[in-house]
Amino acid sequence: MGRAAFAGALLIRPAMMFGPDDALLTTVIKLLKRLPIFPMFGRGRTRLQPAYVEDVAEAVAMALQPTLARPITFECGGPHVYSYEELLRAVAHEADIQPILIPTPLAAWDALAWIAEFLPGLPITRNQVELMQVDNVSSPQMPGFADLGISPHSIEQILQEMLRQP
Repeated sequence: MGRAAFAGALLIRPAMMFGPDDALLTTVIKLLKRLPIFPMFGRGRTRLQPAYVEDVAEAVAMALQPTLARPITFECGGPHVYSYEELLRAVAHEADIQPILIPTPLAAWDALAWIAEFLPGLPITRNQVELMQVDNVSSPQMPGFADLGISPHSIEQILQEMLRQP
């Protein structure tokens, strides 16, 4: 199903989202602090364009305004496109951590995720491994934050706020 099934729908397609107490930044910071050697998904080349959750919420509110509400798809990605490795390095830099990043074959992650299904507490799923094999960026040809008058926050801005909190 897609646009054809819901021809009259307004769609908001955010990139992977981040914010305080999220599953992305919060988890990455905790793991970077605990692990001096950090295993990356594959070679860390997957491209990501994380969007701040509050920017996405604002986009939804703006898109629902009577003057804008029409059948359209907005792709909402943050202001920067990172490789996974660049994202990890940016987070580590903001948190003043200097990890050693080690490329780890996706087959190893698949196996770990499969085992995680049987052992509670492991923070990895097969779906996450699958998602890390595909770029997660918005298309420049699609309407997005700018078309809604939103200047999205960067990970670095939000990380600074997150790291100041106890």
